[in-house]
Amino acid sequence: MSRATFYPISDENQSATATIERACAIAGELYQQGQRVFIATMDVKSAEQIDELMWQLPCDQFIPHNLQGEGPHYGAPVEIGHQPPQGRRHVLINLCHPLPQFAVNFNQIIDFIPTDDQAKQLARERFHHCRQLNLAPTLHKD
Repeated sequence: MSRATFYPISDENQSATATIERACAIAGELYQQGQRVFIATMDVKSAEQIDELMWQLPCDQFIPHNLQGEGPHYGAPVEIGHQPPQGRRHVLINLCHPLPQFAVNFNQIIDFIPTDDQAKQLARERFHHCRQLNLAPTLHKD
């Protein structure tokens, strides 16, 4: 059964940036655990922004990744894109609204609850949608 975990974002000043940075950090942790990850974005520009951020990480924190449609035949351990992934991935890190239809194909879904009110309401809607899909959503506690 798939499960969804929602991570609260506590950075009040730059909620969107804090969410992207947290997504990259979680992708790195999952890569270290041997998981294959797909980061779902709203559009190409957002995917490229995450790609650029990952390339700027220090060498000792490098995360093998590629934009969707680029990289090796079977893809890097972390793939970033706005279309449904082609290959099998274990974990979806969702940066989209609404929750992508292909989310149910993953063992685990990671999502975020930003601090600004509008984004928080959208996160509530995604949480509710996960419940409707029987994805057993939970709130991550640091």
